[in-house]
Amino acid sequence: MPDTAAILTFIAIVVKVVVATMILFSLPIPLTWIERKIAAHIQVRLGPWRVGPHGVLQPIADTVKLLLKEDIIPDNADKLLFWLAPLMAMVPAFAVFVVIPFGGKVSLPFIDQDISLYISDMNVGILYVLAISGLGIYGIILGGWASNSKYALLGGLRSSAQMISYEIAISFAAIGVVMMSNSLSLIDIVKSQDHGILSWNFFYLPVGPVWFAIFLIGSLAEVNRIPFDLPEDEGTLSSGFHTEYSGMKFSFFMLAEYIAMVTASVLSVVLFFGGWNSPLPWDLGMPWPIPDVLGPVWFFAKVWVFIYLFMWLRFTLPRYRYDQLMNIGWKILIPISLVTLLITGAMRIWYPGT
Repeated sequence: MPDTAAILTFIAIVVKVVVATMILFSLPIPLTWIERKIAAHIQVRLGPWRVGPHGVLQPIADTVKLLLKEDIIPDNADKLLFWLAPLMAMVPAFAVFVVIPFGGKVSLPFIDQDISLYISDMNVGILYVLAISGLGIYGIILGGWASNSKYALLGGLRSSAQMISYEIAISFAAIGVVMMSNSLSLIDIVKSQDHGILSWNFFYLPVGPVWFAIFLIGSLAEVNRIPFDLPEDEGTLSSGFHTEYSGMKFSFFMLAEYIAMVTASVLSVVLFFGGWNSPLPWDLGMPWPIPDVLGPVWFFAKVWVFIYLFMWLRFTLPRYRYDQLMNIGWKILIPISLVTLLITGAMRIWYPGT
């Protein structure tokens, strides 16, 4: 006789996976429109305007165009790897969200069991995120190599070197958060910041802001956003690793890039800004279900701030030269992160209650 609770748990996990996948697949539609509008307002122009009111249907038109566009494969390309590369870049970007907590547990009056707003609570969640997110680089490298194009190959090599350089700094920033929270679980990291804004890891002075700055700069490099978008530098590499891609395979690379930007925003909120926690403590006698309902609202509001920041930086900062990019990673971020790691360890030893 199957266990009813186990069956319900399995069904809940499947439903969460389906819902999360559908949301992630649809995210580039509003994000591309928002990014164009942000760029337009920064540059004092209107942006998309003709397709639908204020151009809101422009991303739909772009999707139709990509679906109808001819799918070109270079004659001398490795056709199998050329097909697999976009999928290898896209799948890890989705797999990361298995452990992302969008909120805590919500109690509903018509269901006896609490509903958790996350798919899985891994006790090594931060290690899973770092490991899986690093796999997306294989899709970029294979796409550049399989295209049989010098520009695509150079873009793939740039991306691999960039990932190695900045993954170290990001990992050190994550270690700093683990030391502050005493857990590798993303759920526990958020719960350790549930005593108001001053309990957020960003305000763990003096090291919290430094860890966040390292994580933010490293994230910009990891997701290939300006000023670190050297793997797809239009000025010197045409379009870099996806120069030879068109149609839906090109859209998979763009989908992976947008989801990676959302992932970086989500992790910034979870690790440094309290996750779904309110800036104010919820021990103020507020009636049910206000705290449960507002948790995801706080979470997505914080994530939106970081998405806007990523887009804002794209149209504000110039692109670095490649030697400057490598110098920032190896000569600035890594030494600073090592020193800050020692300071964090000393603070945890000398002031264990902080």
